[in-house]
Amino acid sequence: MTDTLFHAYTPLIVWTGLGLLIFRLLPNSFPKILGRGLYWVGVPLELIALSRNNSQLDTSGSNPSFLAPLITVSALFIGLLVALSVIWIWKLLAKQQKSEYNSRNSGSLQQLSRVSEGSFLLAAVLGNTGFVGLAIAPSLVDANALNLAVIFSITHNVIGPFGLGVWIASYYSHSPQQNRLLTQLRDILTVPPLWAFIIGYFTRKVQLPSIVESGLEKSVGVVIACAFLLIGIRLAQLQGWKSLELAFIPAVLRVVVIPLLVGIFTTLVLKIPPSSRLAMVLMSGMPSAFIGLVLAEEYNLDRDLIASSILVSTVLLLFVLPLWIFIFG
Repeated sequence: MTDTLFHAYTPLIVWTGLGLLIFRLLPNSFPKILGRGLYWVGVPLELIALSRNNSQLDTSGSNPSFLAPLITVSALFIGLLVALSVIWIWKLLAKQQKSEYNSRNSGSLQQLSRVSEGSFLLAAVLGNTGFVGLAIAPSLVDANALNLAVIFSITHNVIGPFGLGVWIASYYSHSPQQNRLLTQLRDILTVPPLWAFIIGYFTRKVQLPSIVESGLEKSVGVVIACAFLLIGIRLAQLQGWKSLELAFIPAVLRVVVIPLLVGIFTTLVLKIPPSSRLAMVLMSGMPSAFIGLVLAEEYNLDRDLIASSILVSTVLLLFVLPLWIFIFG
């Protein structure tokens, strides 16, 4: 397992570290350009490549085909409800504290801005089920449970970032007066990665020229490297420890609270076998997804909070992973 984690984390360490080192040499507009480039070009190319991979989309196996999508959707909405509840409690405590001290700076708990709330939700709800999750799962679960993990990852990556994630980002990027349901629906229906996945999925049996196929496969590695480079640049731009301190809350929700609730749900309600249960717990407890930072760049949310959450949740995973294996394995 140590070798698997090292292999999964090596690109993250290398490219994030490079971003930390070179950020001062880059123009101020570079992170925004890189983020928009990933949103409009990089991630769509990656999804076309992944969705054309027939082996990853194989849903055969003894587990019911609906099981993993059911758990995936449940995990997403459990995460959303828990994160919204935490934000609601945060607001109440901050308001109460401000009233008691009658001074904005007397208390340590400050109100979250609207853009920070959006980033908080993205960090808590969206997990890195693809790059980290599918790298770790094969060494921890059997072949049948691994099939569930793959379906979980695919379902999460389509419904999560480019469905629920876009809705959250769009909603919190507008003021309450500007928000309309049609605005969120328009943003979801016009999101480039979603259409890229659809195109890739329905052209799986279409043979493309070898140079195109090779280019699509190599694009996955390039997109991952660029995403981690963007994370490194944003981490290097952090001002003090404020964002890192705040990031601890969505990080704990992402890798501790949500997988624990999924484990309880799959144990008491679904009563699935231990190996399948462990696969679902692992996938639901992956670190905050880098696509959250891409959405934050596109919709002008709190980039610092997202980048910090990715870092903190990735480190936390190293400590909680043995716990999940012990409890649910």
